Amino acid sequence: MMWNTLPCAPATGRTAAPATPRRSLIDLLAPLEALTRTSASLVRNPGAAFDLGGENCELPRYLFVGPHGGAATLRVGLFAALHGDEPEGAHAIVRFLSLLEASPEPALGYSLFVYPVCNPTGFEDRTRETRDGRDWEAELSAAEPGPEVRWLRSELAARSFHGLITLRTDAQATGFHAVAGGATLAKHLLRPVLDEVENLLPIDERALIDGFHARAGRVPDAGRSAFGAAKPGRPRPFEITLHMPRALPTYVQEMAFVLALRSILQEYRKLIAYAQDI
Repeated sequence: MMWNTLPCAPATGRTAAPATPRRSLIDLLAPLEALTRTSASLVRNPGAAFDLGGENCELPRYLFVGPHGGAATLRVGLFAALHGDEPEGAHAIVRFLSLLEASPEPALGYSLFVYPVCNPTGFEDRTRETRDGRDWEAELSAAEPGPEVRWLRSELAARSFHGLITLRTDAQATGFHAVAGGATLAKHLLRPVLDEVENLLPIDERALIDGFHARAGRVPDAGRSAFGAAKPGRPRPFEITLHMPRALPTYVQEMAFVLALRSILQEYRKLIAYAQDI
């Protein structure tokens, strides 16, 4: 395993130290790297490398193949740490995959394409932006986005995902809320998610969240996509973004994210099975 490809490695001759100690991407991913050595379900997909200001970087990618479900495999992408100062979702994904390795039933019929750190340089630097000062929100509409966004967009084009789940944390939020693309998904997927987590943490009860109408922590359709428009000629994958208050204890955040992910996978599988029966 080429561990030195995981963090961003300074180019030869560059010795300047960062102003603050960098967060360790290797330490974060160590449990997953250990699992990939023996697991029959979890593999690491290397090769998403890019150069950033003379530094050699890589976007971490993993694939978890769940037990065969007897029908067509459902392909779902899991994304976290779009902003480098939101490490909580990345830690939750590591915990979720570790639990799936021990008990894979929630992933029955799924192939989970996992991107635990979408902004590796921001994660290491503990900053919202990438190391060269770019912000994901602006990058989404940029004519020439940075390499991280280009890599993820190429993944979406190649994988034909059925669904996309993004984990976010919010320093200003006082409660948990979830955003879904489409009223049907909001009803069938978000309600069970809120039921799962409401015993662990408060739910955002605002009627308007980020300028969009909401009900009991559910934002049915914010009209936004974390990764740009769907590829022409293909059905739009469902998109769910889970927003966690950052002020909560870390173990509460991780447990709530894990419960929410499990709930989405279970409920979406039920929804697909029901649709096939009618």
